[in-house]
Amino acid sequence: MENNSDTLVTLTITNFIHQVEIAKTILANNGIGSFIFDGNVTYSGLPTSQGYKLKVSAHNFEKAKKILDEINEENN
Repeated sequence: MENNSDTLVTLTITNFIHQVEIAKTILANNGIGSFIFDGNVTYSGLPTSQGYKLKVSAHNFEKAKKILDEINEENN
């Protein structure tokens, strides 16, 4: 994969919007911008999703992954 700083790469995928919102906030507090993409949201009475993707720029990927990994280790 090309490591172009303008390229967005997927950092995490979850079915729960609150998890991706928390991760986005943690990254923002550490100076890393991120973007939430939802997969195939459909409305058949209730909204359903194939997963929410949190993406960051390629040049921030390793730093963002390390931050979230450290948070996960502290909580386990």
